[in-house]
Parts: sequence; structure tokens; C-alpha cells
Amino acid sequence: MRITGTVPLALLAASAFAEPQWKARYFYDEDDTSLAIVDLKFSSPRRGIAAGVITGSNDSIKPVVIVTSDGGEHWTVQPLKEAARSLFFLDDSLGWMVTERGIWKTEESGRSWRKLKAPSGIVRVYFADREQGWAVGQRKAGYTTSDGGATWEKLQAAASPKSSSEFTTYTWIEFATKQVGMIAGSSRPPRRLGQRLPDWIDPEAAVRRREWPSLTVTLDTRDGGKTWTPSTGSIFGDLTRIRLTPDGWGVGLFEYFDEFTWPSEIFSLDWKTGKSERVLRLKDRAITDIIIAPSGMVYAAGTEMTGRIRQTPVPGKVKMLRSKDRKAWEPLEVDYRAVGRRVTLAIAGEDNVWAATDTGMILKLEGQ
Repeated sequence: MRITGTVPLALLAASAFAEPQWKARYFYDEDDTSLAIVDLKFSSPRRGIAAGVITGSNDSIKPVVIVTSDGGEHWTVQPLKEAARSLFFLDDSLGWMVTERGIWKTEESGRSWRKLKAPSGIVRVYFADREQGWAVGQRKAGYTTSDGGATWEKLQAAASPKSSSEFTTYTWIEFATKQVGMIAGSSRPPRRLGQRLPDWIDPEAAVRRREWPSLTVTLDTRDGGKTWTPSTGSIFGDLTRIRLTPDGWGVGLFEYFDEFTWPSEIFSLDWKTGKSERVLRLKDRAITDIIIAPSGMVYAAGTEMTGRIRQTPVPGKVKMLRSKDRKAWEPLEVDYRAVGRRVTLAIAGEDNVWAATDTGMILKLEGQ
């Protein structure tokens, strides 16, 4: 699927804050430590799991998961042996966790984990059922399994795009139907050798560092993953999220990490034709995740930007939007305490939409 074309800037809905609002259901507030949540999944309205790390004042790192089995009324923090990168759950019990050192499997809703033999450098996994799955990651890594992750074989198509293996990372896997799926990533060589200072330490250099085009790399399947067709395109920003529906459409999120007019843009995708059109971009909103409800409602989560610096240690206010038609976007009220640098979304049905921040808060959309 090739990302092409744009349309004029989407307009925000004229109304003020709507009645629904995001309310905190969990908030980590411990002295001398902080919790950064990296992923959130709800396998059902009652069972949810968030993965992250607790950092101490002495820079100690404690990987954890936070689990609920009663719809977010109560949460339990449990230790992990390795820090998680991403989660995937097939049902209430069966799930996989990608860590910095491998892949783990749970059959107890995340309360216990068993490490699998897996390739290195994996970023994300996706399973069509209990046996068939895929794993992607750094250096053009692409693998497939037919035994639930016990063994992995190389996905030959992942190595075929004409891009540097050293700088190409696949970061996302999404299926619209059992047959139609997509793997996405990007190739972004370093702009110059040497250590780059964080933007907030050298802000003058950061605002002069304009966003350069990167190579977006995608693999498409129309036969349930038996064969994959590669595609590349030179585009500004990184394609970090794709959400597809069985009805032939979806949404994609592009994020920009250097100086650019907008920190992010959302595109509406037609996966039958490969066409796309821009539907949202705002100068003061850095969108970090998007998700689609069963009704077709699209939710966008991010943070408020107060300056031109993209990468800053100071968290911004969490901002939420939704749209019924991907044209008019409605802002939603958010708990005033919710701040972060990145926000992750999860969904378990129309009335169970959740979000987690990298500052240790889990929120639910209520009053829909």
C-alpha cells in the first residue's frame, strides 16, 4: 500500500468540549520514582494490561506490568524480568510481550510469562490465531511462526525493499481482515556522525534542524500472509501507526521529529485502491496514537505543544480528539492532571476506550 495524495486541512468541530470526558482510572504517584507506560492492551472490557518501567531517583529501572480483571476498578503492579517494548493479546488469557531481549508468552492474562526462543531486535508481533503470527523489528527484521512463537522463520519479503538494512526498522503490523494485512516501517539514516545533543539542551540547533524526508517501507499481503508485496516512498516523517477496518478504509499517523510545520498528521487510507488523503493536522497538537472503534469512530490521542521543540523532557497536557467522518474533529475533555510526552490508546468495544501516558496514568472515556 503506497501512501499518496493530500487534501486541505481538516476543521475542528465548532462546538466546545463535548459531554464525554477522559477520567483517570489509575495514577502512579510514589515518592522518588516514576512510571513510564509504553503499551496498553484491553483483551476484553474487564481485562487490561499496561507495560512499562519504574525509574528510581538513583536511575534504577524496574520493568513492570499493571493488570486489571474488573474493568479498571482495581489495578495490580507486577514485576517483569525484562522491559517491554510492545504487547499483543489474542484473547483474555493468551498474549505475547516483546522486550528489549526477546519475546515472552503468557497464558494467564499477563500474570506469569514464559520466554520464547526468538530472533533479536524485534519491536512488535501480531498473531492471527494461536499458532500463526509475525514478528518485525530492526535491521529489516521480519519473521513468521506457525507454532505460537516456539520457532520462527525469516520472512524473505522483509529484506527485499531497496533500503539500507542498517537503518531500516519495521515498527507496525496491522490486518484489516484475515487475508488483508500490512507491515510498515521506515529507513532513516543519521544526518551526521557524532553524538546529537537532546533538543532541550541545544534548542537553537533543534529549531534549525529541518525535517528531512525518510523512506517509508511497507509490505502488503492479500492472502493471509502467504506472500507480501514490498513498496517504498520518500515521505516527510515516520509512519508510526496504521489502523485498518474490514470495510476497506483505515487511518495512518505520520509523526515528525525535527523542525516541521506540524508535529503530526493523520491520513485516511483506502486499502483497496492504495489512495490516501490528509484529514487532520494541528500545529499545537502532537498526536502519538490513533484507534478505530467498531462503529467507525476514530480517536486521536496526543499532547499539547507549547513551543517549537519536538523532544522535550517537560510533559504537555494530554489532548484527545474524535471524529465520526474523519473530517470534523471533536475535542474531548481530559482529566486536568493528565500530562505526558506520549499517549497510547486501547479499545475493547464501543464503550471501552482507554489511554495510557508515559507519566503513569491510565484513563477511560466515560459518558459517551
